Amino acid sequence: MGDENDGEAEGGDSSKHKPGALAQELATKLGSRARHVCMLVGAGASCAAGLPTLEQLQIAVLDRTKGDVKAQLEQLLRGRNLEAALSRLRRVSSFLDDGEKFGELTKASATELDRNICTAIMAVIDGTKTDLDCFKRLASWAGRMDYERPLELFTINYDLLIEKGLEALGVPYFDGFIGAHRAPFMSELIEPRDAPERWALPAGFVRVWKLHGSTNWRLREDMPSTIVRTGIGDGSGSIAIYPSDEKYDESRRVPFVILMDRFRRALVEPETVTITIGFSFGDEHLNEMLFDAAARHPRCEVVALCYGDIPDPVASRASSLRNLLVLGKSEAVVNGCRAPWDDGLEIPGVFESGSFLLGDFKHLSSFLAKQVEPLDETL
Repeated sequence: MGDENDGEAEGGDSSKHKPGALAQELATKLGSRARHVCMLVGAGASCAAGLPTLEQLQIAVLDRTKGDVKAQLEQLLRGRNLEAALSRLRRVSSFLDDGEKFGELTKASATELDRNICTAIMAVIDGTKTDLDCFKRLASWAGRMDYERPLELFTINYDLLIEKGLEALGVPYFDGFIGAHRAPFMSELIEPRDAPERWALPAGFVRVWKLHGSTNWRLREDMPSTIVRTGIGDGSGSIAIYPSDEKYDESRRVPFVILMDRFRRALVEPETVTITIGFSFGDEHLNEMLFDAAARHPRCEVVALCYGDIPDPVASRASSLRNLLVLGKSEAVVNGCRAPWDDGLEIPGVFESGSFLLGDFKHLSSFLAKQVEPLDETL
């Protein structure tokens, strides 16, 4: 993808990357029915809809806590962000036995603090007014792309914006759970080739895989190691969101390990193109899987769309991997070559005022929706 000779018709400096040619080539690849298309949706996409950044979320969570809970959380946050604080809290809880203490924390108080933090996170997310338009545009594209293999949307976000966008346009999707009230996780349906034939889901069902959990996941009180997806209005049970590395190795891990394995397998299926959007490459575990897929499987491609500057971890790996493309605001890494954009031609919604725009989820969703007739004429 992105031959250095592509886009010469655009004019400009031939030593620079051509935004129009690369955008058109991306559209062509995504338009092939034979392609297996995956998307990794990060926090930047939710921010585009109005949800807070991690820093803003941390401030809002602190504002919602009081007394001893607030003091304990402030102690945990010294030198750490909210995700790192949750990781530390859960490690403390895991090694404490009843009656033991770590500082002022007991096993019971650590568990209760964890519960209070997650409740505050959910309250902030659910209480923030969001603009669903960009997620509706994503759904418009997802609902009309008639791929031979399922479109797979992986997300590290635990909000419900993807689901709300799909439901607003009536696009069918499967998230690994079956049911409406306290739906169990159906691991046998995650891998298409492993599902019983009589249970096989149509390829037209968009797959939504929530790698860090969700605000509507709960731990069953009668079976604490079991996670279910709840219906609206069912607030019972501890919230199963895991914005920490603890989700990979603790006892309540069934959805997380299986969904991570699905991500790893999906990346390396032949003729797969994986788009990352709103993802800052701060999760080393996910980085490893993305880079490994590009390094070991030349028939797979990873296209990283960056909102601003290109993060160092992906820039360094893309320099030696021709099938790992990185498209940033002011520069790109294509075929291992890092160079600025040729700003000789303005392309509305793609390249304006010297900036490549598809790293912004609002612009990417518009770009995708334009590839198909929208399901909703208002989009």
